[in-house]
Amino acid sequence: MRHHPHTARGAHEPPPDVWTGHATNRMQWLLALAGAACLALGIKLAVDSSWTTGFGALIMAVVGCVAVGLLVLFGTLAFVNVAVRVDQDSLEVRCGHMGLPRRRIPLSHIVGAEFVPDVCPRQWGGWGYRWRPEKGTAVIVRRGEAVVLNLGDGHKFTVTVDDAESAVQVIKDRLRMRSTGPAAGV
Repeated sequence: MRHHPHTARGAHEPPPDVWTGHATNRMQWLLALAGAACLALGIKLAVDSSWTTGFGALIMAVVGCVAVGLLVLFGTLAFVNVAVRVDQDSLEVRCGHMGLPRRRIPLSHIVGAEFVPDVCPRQWGGWGYRWRPEKGTAVIVRRGEAVVLNLGDGHKFTVTVDDAESAVQVIKDRLRMRSTGPAAGV
């Protein structure tokens, strides 16, 4: 059974076998385009060069443009979107179209979950995979609602995802079922 974000569950209905959610940041595509432009400039300089200031300057310009282009391109494409999956055993977060970076957190390591209605990338220092000593670790792909997990080791993990409130409810249901045993779900 797959979760559909706008399907309401009744008070006594068990959580879905698998809950999935996504979040997308279209603004990242603009940054990816800028990275592609830097990469293209580096290639153009390497192929069609009429620089008269010296070979060393040309090499530095080409390497600089290619390096910046690749870093920006792949760094932004990794965080254009995020997919979150909650199943019977874990919460899994996959970033970008290739699913990398990826993080899997067993439900046995989660002691609580909270819904946060408005997480801002600025609070975390920008988009991407983030760590702040006072906040924990996060995957931030856009401004908006998020799931905050309280982990058994005292750390927190935050992920921005559409319909985060529903994800939190599924996680809390799973944790409640685990703590009361299999008979509670019957």
